Amino acid sequence: MNVVTPFEGIGASVRRKEDLRFLSGRGQYTDDIVRPGQAHAYILRSPHAHARIVKVDTAAARAMPGVVAVYTGEDTAKLGSIPCGWQVNNKDGSPMAEPRHPMLAEGKVRHVGDQVAVVIAETRAQAKDAAEAIEVEYDVLPAVASLRDALAPGAAQLHDNAPGNVCYDWHIGDKAVTEAAFAKAHKVVRFETTNNRLVPNAMEPRCAIGDYDPTTGEHTLYTTSQNPHVIRLLMGAFVLNIPESRLRVVAPDVGGGFGSKIYHYAEEAIVTWAASRLNRPVKWTSDRTEAFVSDAHGRDHVTTCELALDGGGKILGLRVATQANMGAYLSTFAPCVPTYLYATLLSGVYATPTIYAEVKAVFTSTVPVDAYRGAGRPEATYLLERLMDVAAAETGIDRVEIRRRNFIPTAAFPYQTPVALQYDSGDYHTTLDQALETAGWSAFEARRAEAAKQGKLRGIGISTYVEACGIAPSAVVGSLGARAGLYEVGTIRVHPTGSVTVLTGAHSHGQGHETTFAQLVADRLGVPMSQVDIVHGDTAKVPYGMGTYGSRSLAVGGSAMVKAMDKIVEKGKKIAAHLLEASVQDVEFERGTFRVAGTDRTKSLTEISLAAYVPHNYPIEELEPGLEETAFYDPKNFTYPGGCHICEVEIEKDTGKVQVVNFTAVDDVGRVINPMIVEGQVQGGVAQGVGQALLEHAVYDESGQLVSGSMMDYCLPRAEDLPNVGVATHVTLCTHNPLGVKGCGEVGAIGSPPAVINAVVDALRDYGVRHVEMPATPGKIWSIIHAGAPPALAAE
Repeated sequence: MNVVTPFEGIGASVRRKEDLRFLSGRGQYTDDIVRPGQAHAYILRSPHAHARIVKVDTAAARAMPGVVAVYTGEDTAKLGSIPCGWQVNNKDGSPMAEPRHPMLAEGKVRHVGDQVAVVIAETRAQAKDAAEAIEVEYDVLPAVASLRDALAPGAAQLHDNAPGNVCYDWHIGDKAVTEAAFAKAHKVVRFETTNNRLVPNAMEPRCAIGDYDPTTGEHTLYTTSQNPHVIRLLMGAFVLNIPESRLRVVAPDVGGGFGSKIYHYAEEAIVTWAASRLNRPVKWTSDRTEAFVSDAHGRDHVTTCELALDGGGKILGLRVATQANMGAYLSTFAPCVPTYLYATLLSGVYATPTIYAEVKAVFTSTVPVDAYRGAGRPEATYLLERLMDVAAAETGIDRVEIRRRNFIPTAAFPYQTPVALQYDSGDYHTTLDQALETAGWSAFEARRAEAAKQGKLRGIGISTYVEACGIAPSAVVGSLGARAGLYEVGTIRVHPTGSVTVLTGAHSHGQGHETTFAQLVADRLGVPMSQVDIVHGDTAKVPYGMGTYGSRSLAVGGSAMVKAMDKIVEKGKKIAAHLLEASVQDVEFERGTFRVAGTDRTKSLTEISLAAYVPHNYPIEELEPGLEETAFYDPKNFTYPGGCHICEVEIEKDTGKVQVVNFTAVDDVGRVINPMIVEGQVQGGVAQGVGQALLEHAVYDESGQLVSGSMMDYCLPRAEDLPNVGVATHVTLCTHNPLGVKGCGEVGAIGSPPAVINAVVDALRDYGVRHVEMPATPGKIWSIIHAGAPPALAAE
């Protein structure tokens, strides 16, 4: 009797394979790892935002119980600088300022949380106690905690080789052509905004364990990383001078990243170096408060822009000037976020004939800033979608209509933007129409009136967006300053009995790779998902890959797997042809079965794999034994997800509290592998976007102290802050990868912030409000409401 198994391939809402392990507490995170003889590190961090280190006295700390060693910047000064992985050039072609980023501070600290010393002891508590005994004499210097302060004449200089605290002054687009477009404009809309700084708060704080085997000279780093091979390269080659053959990096289960675990952090180098000095493992685990001043922050742009329109509301041109905060040092990919991941998306979904954008990156005495879920794309989308609403208000054109008039027509794809990118596919009209219908846009005024009867203000906001995913191709990004290739690798190993092991350079930190990657194998090779094992995160096991970020897992990593599976099938056809005494050209393959075309003569994948490993009857003169193939995939272009998000809010007049009462997301993420996982990814992204729009803000005072430096002061969204998010998809296939996928991991965080703020501004329309900066906190909204009676009510 045949057992019929449910369809597990592409398009099936298969429940996640990994969830039982996580929900039952059987996952293995870095902090779960205990190495024999393990010591514990605690890092003494600067309490000052900017100061000279006059003296560090570690004598008392070294004498404390359990202390194994204490190290300062004097001990690590001859080691390399924490490297930056992307170089951006100035307008004149000169390279950006790239100051040294030491493992431990050398002569100066530049932000609260900067690493001053590390204590290693038998227990973490002993290390922490000893750190408190270190006496540091500081000569406190003026802080430059904001972009304005850092760029002010006579401002304190953080780095000698970054005059004026400027990292780079970059531009893109044709300035002369853009100026000409503005000269003939019927209307110019001007807008200024700040994209608020955020603190990533992954469920799992960062952790790193350095281990060293003196008998082999091999170093091992266990770390909470999204890309272990990149960490191995950066740390081994540029910081510690360890050959890659002697350095293993393992990223086991990782509890969320959102970009904050892409980078090479000083703590990883500290424990790896210390372990080799002490000949014993060294573990460092961050607590939540420490994470606020040591994990790279996100966003933090100040922008002024102008939009040129003709008499019919069509866009003629766009001018943008952005100041982007880099923090005190350059994090791994920081320079590319406000340039090639932001300014190149300033056309958005709109047919914009010309764009000129200037970006000035600035060092400040704050935690370094780098990519955070969406990385540049949320900042670009927020700017454009707020600008479109302001333009609609100033021209009197309906908010939806002004977008329709300027959409890139579906027939225009592939569409070349004036800022480098060429979109391969999209259908913005359909996602807009679908979202409007699902959200009940046409009936909204009745809901507004009903809310008014309850004494509440109700508003609705719309956001249409496009993003660039995959971060590719290598040759292109290399010419733009990337210091790494951005391909991906996949190895497919079919075992003698037909089960499959997949080794992928992509890394899972909550996305569900063990499920979706297994679905690809089930769909292509016809192997049940229960017989597919996904291996990732260990440089000793997996071929060199670039990790997971930028929604690249399926578009790049999955495509590498497909190429490897194609090689498996082609080899399998040759084996099947031999066994079936047929021509290779006559052998077909579908879902686990090789068949001679037009006949009932077949061989299963299991029979082929067994023959490959037990080659008694095998074309040995033509083929090597075994059934394992590896493929690298270097994308031809970015992928371009897009869509429409609509948010509906209610505001309590007495408190200023904004409640999101309805949210609709219609996204084009290309081919959908698992609808359930796509829905979860979108909902999670929307939660983060709502958090930025209404609640989250990393606030520094003038002295450079992070005043929102704990969960008591930094407000994350809770369940009561979020509605049920309606998620739907409309598919246009990516035209240049074998799966047709585009990516879904960031769309929720990109499309949602402007939709929320557009809804808030709409709710406050009777108060003459043109714009509300993020986060739209209750205090901010209450102040607007109670500043005076709205004009409409005053007239009554």
